[in-house]
Amino acid sequence: MTTVEAPSTQVLEQDREHLIHPLHFPADHGTPLVFVEGRGSILIDIDGKEYIDGLSCLWNVNVGHGRRELAEAAAEQMAKLAFVTSYAGATNVPAVTLATKLLEVAYPDMHAAYFTTGGAESNESAFKTARFYWKVNGKPDKVKFISRIHGYHGVTMAAASATGMAMYHRMFAPLVPNFFQVAPPHPYRWSDYGGRGGDPGIEAAEAIEQVILREGPETVAAVIAEPVMGAGGVIVPPASYFPKVREICDKYDVLLIGDEVITGFCRTGRWFALEHYGVQPDIMSFAKGVTSAYLPLGGILVSERVQRAILDAPADLKFTHAATYSGHPTCCAVAIRNLQIMHDEKLAERAATSGKRLLDGLKTLEEYPVVGDVRGLGMMCGVELVEDKATRAPAVGLGGKVAAEARKRGLYTRNRGGVKGGDYPIGDTICLAPPLTTPDETIDRIVSILHESIRAATA
Repeated sequence: MTTVEAPSTQVLEQDREHLIHPLHFPADHGTPLVFVEGRGSILIDIDGKEYIDGLSCLWNVNVGHGRRELAEAAAEQMAKLAFVTSYAGATNVPAVTLATKLLEVAYPDMHAAYFTTGGAESNESAFKTARFYWKVNGKPDKVKFISRIHGYHGVTMAAASATGMAMYHRMFAPLVPNFFQVAPPHPYRWSDYGGRGGDPGIEAAEAIEQVILREGPETVAAVIAEPVMGAGGVIVPPASYFPKVREICDKYDVLLIGDEVITGFCRTGRWFALEHYGVQPDIMSFAKGVTSAYLPLGGILVSERVQRAILDAPADLKFTHAATYSGHPTCCAVAIRNLQIMHDEKLAERAATSGKRLLDGLKTLEEYPVVGDVRGLGMMCGVELVEDKATRAPAVGLGGKVAAEARKRGLYTRNRGGVKGGDYPIGDTICLAPPLTTPDETIDRIVSILHESIRAATA
């Protein structure tokens, strides 16, 4: 155990006085942890206590903490050329190299990359690129976007308008117009949502088709979807869902945006998660795992037809989307080294194997009356807590208690709060997505801690 000499009380006093946190509310920040070090799948706080990093911090430290190779890649690039603009008329070697390497591991249809600094900015770029595509192709009325309830796409204005969680809307309304949410794929309780007794994946996809028809296909630009909903409660769709969504998009001439911000870069046991369903998007947004969070980087990959629209646009319709730090050479250099680690250590294959071990272990939690469902894909799992197994009535607040008990026992993770009422209730869900390099014994310890924590929280 590492002991860090630092005035923790002073740090916390200054934090409360001067720092506004994401999702800020004082009562939620009463006893924050001050993390100062990370090694592999372990985080260490300012008092020297160790915690298993149960969510790769925010689904993003894929190769684990303390990878000296990534620090060295950043330092080497900074010493050579820290930053240069990537605006048209200039470029840099790391950005070009990274774009090329991403296309080697991504879907065959992907043909070009645009870089951002994070997931929400990537989705904003995806929305603007989709609208640009239709305008260049003589269909300027195709401006609407369809997402899913419980889906998460970021909380900048357009991204928040696509995010299907009311908590992110309430204090920042009105939202951007022309965004619509539909029913999520939730097969284990589809009958609770009014399913018609058929294939739940097909029925969930048909909810998208109904909105396209209601709004008019000539007005719909794209459908955006996470292959596995992350922050919404780790919702894994039926196998039939995405093939049907792809079919519907093709039928009505609508683009499909795959939001792989969480699911990308080996997290689900494949390089990218739509591979599980044999589906390719027209635009793919990414971030998080591309650098394993060592530096902020995101972007979109686009198919050849979308790239063609950018390349062939006349001067008065040129692609005027931009950002200062697009193609930041230091961030790109770290991403290149990160991809090499993932390849060399076969982290997609490891995530598939370790993810099965984690999911199988978590399934043992189903013995408790408050555990309504355990689900996952690769190193991405959720434990949904309910008030009653028979009715599946959502538990609200229990997940916070379980997470607090887990924290006492050395497991740091987050929970997605339960939602009662409405058409699509969901139980409080403990989300788990440890680094892909997490050892087996640590995975087993995660399961043991959750057993202890659920018992303590429900005693």
